[in-house]
Amino acid sequence: MCEAVLVDLIHGCSAGCTGASLLEDPAAAEPQVFLLCGKRYRERNGFSDAFVSSCRSVHVLDSDSTAECLYRFKQTVDQLDLSSIRVLTTPRGRAVLQGYQELLFTAVYTFIYQVDHLTCPSCAGSAHTDSPGGVHEEVSKFLQQLPAQRGQVTVLKSTLIPDCFSHGFSTRRGGVSYIPTLSSLNLFSSSRRRDPGAVVQENKRRLALHAGFNPQLLRQVKVNHASDVFVLGKAEPESYDAMVTNQTGVVIAAPGADCMPILFADPVSKVIGAAHAGWRGTLMGVAMATVEAMVKEFGSQVGDILVAVGPSVGVCCYTMERQQALDFHRIHPHCVPDPESARPHVNIRLANRLLLERGGILPEHIHDDTVTERPCVTPCTSCHPEDFFSHVRDGLNFGTQVGFLWIKETEDETPPTDGQTD
Repeated sequence: MCEAVLVDLIHGCSAGCTGASLLEDPAAAEPQVFLLCGKRYRERNGFSDAFVSSCRSVHVLDSDSTAECLYRFKQTVDQLDLSSIRVLTTPRGRAVLQGYQELLFTAVYTFIYQVDHLTCPSCAGSAHTDSPGGVHEEVSKFLQQLPAQRGQVTVLKSTLIPDCFSHGFSTRRGGVSYIPTLSSLNLFSSSRRRDPGAVVQENKRRLALHAGFNPQLLRQVKVNHASDVFVLGKAEPESYDAMVTNQTGVVIAAPGADCMPILFADPVSKVIGAAHAGWRGTLMGVAMATVEAMVKEFGSQVGDILVAVGPSVGVCCYTMERQQALDFHRIHPHCVPDPESARPHVNIRLANRLLLERGGILPEHIHDDTVTERPCVTPCTSCHPEDFFSHVRDGLNFGTQVGFLWIKETEDETPPTDGQTD
């Protein structure tokens, strides 16, 4: 298996010394070799031409900061579709580089640190930043100066939600994620995907700047594909698919990539909710569970609650195994237009509308794809690759958008001008 070999010259030995140890290892006969040196090291020490020419694939990482060097390293590793990384460094270098690894990589990548051959006492080395806090600050500063991809941040807003709330449904535009299926405003980091936590945090910061909220106040649903509801202020469960609150300023958000981000707003009692509804959550009743929590915990009246359904996969693109589809057919035959097919199409949006209406939500208080007199906030994610992420379309390494909502501090508060009229 081909691997990437990262030779840490910032904290380690000279190129000649590390090159000798690399070439002695038979397992590294044809690696992709990356020399982590930084601009200052290269200007001060240079490289051995013999070492560079001894490996067929040598990449020199000599950017101004270690954060930029390792970010460019990750970009190349991703382009080469590599996930196994061997790091030649010193014990001190390992401690520092693991801090960058935690921020810029996920569990998709396997790191093996080899330190025993790189303990040359004559090599002092020098890091750009050594402390954990400094590493985090350096990475954040670097990511903030990256240009936005796919244009600027844009959000969809429902005209059903009144001005005492602020809300939106994100698109995939305006972030810094570069992997094609995650590009660019991916808002969820997973151990099974290649987009790391620091990049997702930068995307959240850019969304927050655009929408006018503090990213530190963003609370995102921890998806369990069920119907558990977290009431803010109570003990937080390990996972849940919806949350409700009457706290002002706290921004609640539900993710979606084909699954529905659903926002709930009660303008009378000033209560909000956000739910993630995939096919499992739909069948388990997560939408009405959210409504019931608003009623039970904060005294909302069902007839006052407004519901906006965000971008999600349409019946045009979503099919299921026939046995699973029959569960939606039982909700209403219109939810499965071709029930005799081997893989029937399923309208999970309609299923949620019907379940909400049966629970007492007024039909005119639901904004989804059936509503034509309002600007659309429920486009099919699979049909619009330029604007939305989609698991159905993109496979396992897919990105995530969110629906977000918060209660304004006062009704007459002037909303931020940045990005409020998309």
